[in-house]
Amino acid sequence: MKKTTYLLLLLVLYSGCHSLRKSEQLSFNTFNAVSQKKVIVQNGAVVSAHPLASKVGLEMLKMGGNAFDAAIATQLALAVVYPNAGNLGGGGFMVARLANGDLKTLDYREKAPIKGFKEMYIDENGKAHTELSQNGHLSAGVPGTVAGLFATLPYARLPMKQLIQPAIELAEKGFLITAAEARSLNSLKKTFEKYNTVRPVFVKAGPWSDGDTLIQKDLAATLKRIRDNGQKGFYEGETARLIVEEMKRGHGIIGYKDLKNYKAIFREPHVFTYKGYSIVGMPMPSSGGLLLNQMMKMVEDRPLPEYGFLSPRSVQLMIEAERRAFADRAEYMGDADFYPVPVSMLSNESYLQDRMKDFVPGKAGSSKITQPGLSPVKESEETTHLSIIDRDGNAVSITTTLNNSYGSKTVVGGAGFFLNDEMDDFSIKPGVPNMFGAVGGEANAIMPGKRMLSSMTPTIVLKDNAPFLVLGTPGGTTIPTSVFQTIIDIIDFDMNTEDAVNQPKFHHQWLPDRVDIEKNFPQSLRASLEKMGYTLQERESIGRTEVIKVLYKTALNENFKGQFFEAVADNRGNDAAEGY
Repeated sequence: MKKTTYLLLLLVLYSGCHSLRKSEQLSFNTFNAVSQKKVIVQNGAVVSAHPLASKVGLEMLKMGGNAFDAAIATQLALAVVYPNAGNLGGGGFMVARLANGDLKTLDYREKAPIKGFKEMYIDENGKAHTELSQNGHLSAGVPGTVAGLFATLPYARLPMKQLIQPAIELAEKGFLITAAEARSLNSLKKTFEKYNTVRPVFVKAGPWSDGDTLIQKDLAATLKRIRDNGQKGFYEGETARLIVEEMKRGHGIIGYKDLKNYKAIFREPHVFTYKGYSIVGMPMPSSGGLLLNQMMKMVEDRPLPEYGFLSPRSVQLMIEAERRAFADRAEYMGDADFYPVPVSMLSNESYLQDRMKDFVPGKAGSSKITQPGLSPVKESEETTHLSIIDRDGNAVSITTTLNNSYGSKTVVGGAGFFLNDEMDDFSIKPGVPNMFGAVGGEANAIMPGKRMLSSMTPTIVLKDNAPFLVLGTPGGTTIPTSVFQTIIDIIDFDMNTEDAVNQPKFHHQWLPDRVDIEKNFPQSLRASLEKMGYTLQERESIGRTEVIKVLYKTALNENFKGQFFEAVADNRGNDAAEGY
């Protein structure tokens, strides 16, 4: 009898251990990730910057999680497999529509440390030292990502231990890097050596190659502390100690109080209408929602469908709307907790129509003449976006960032993650351009505890109060203009989702007074714009837009019942769409 009981006990223990091991294993091959650019599905969809992260999000949906579960797990996976922008050491914004119709916007943007001050990058001679705001320890703001994940958790169904496990496995066991990722790490080897006090795993003796395995043991340990201790596992305890010790070694200023006191904040969504659709965006300190509002309202009364996609008339009109919105951004937008941003005035339809009174069709405007409406700050393009929807109607649009590629280039010794360089998103001195040549003003000056202005534009478009589009993109100040163009392409030009995502984009941000265009911009259109008097600058890709569009039966087949989700990932990167 005792022997039988003993054998039964062993069997139970073995089954429990076997079950645990099975649950900790991902259902897909992490060493064979293929980027899928489009899916049409009925139960749920995830689009993100990396195929492994999209697969992780999909797995949470299949396990019974909702869009919020998938969003948390996808962000955590991106912190492992997409280290140049996915992060624990940065911040972001979430725009969400709940199944019951409620709208939520969550601000987990980084903040200036308590020891931060307005002139912290200016020497005794009045010279601004942008190298200090752009790289290394002093450029880092207080991270908000982990607080954002836990603020999202009450809307999810699964426990954090389940949502974080895929990221832990990816960090512990590793994943294969691509040729592009290898080139990126190799090109920054000397920079990483310069700005790190402890040699990070991203630096090795020889060069990285396509197909190498990146294993991040320190990051796995940090993720386990979050798993076991919740939010305190990052902002207090061992991880906090590692961050503060890193600050001390590198002469940074983030302290224990900065970390312990950080809070993510739910804010009132910025909502406006456009041709019968409701556009739900992020409020300050994201300029994205207000900029999108301004640009779309400036063109709403014009016959864009008649002008046509990428026609000289439509592109010129949109360029001039972008110019005027960004002029207002430079003067009036910042953290509304610290500065009285005149949102009502800047979004007033009469004001916006008045802004376009000096628009002359066929003739380029001038940023010397076009000033802020009442009387730029350009951030890095190494943000990352994810769009998610589930069958219950929960829709989530999230953009997160480290600012520059790999943020400050500084990895927290022993903790394994990059810190952001978001302090450069403040105006470190009025009139002094940041790393991308744009300037800022008093509204975005540094103050202790203040959040720096952002261009991130996570967006949800509602049709008859139901989700129609879930979208966003990385790209610094090109984010609002890319989202603007993508929505116009779908609503006004009736373009299919793939073309709206992948066709050439353009960008104007007031200063410098030029139009940035992608390499595949039509030659005839270039000639037309130059004839109008515009200065054009060809550049690499603009953004990497992730879009989910809700398709109804008229869009596919009259015979099917219900709705389908069309998820499209941008061809400009390794972005991937998943769904089921």
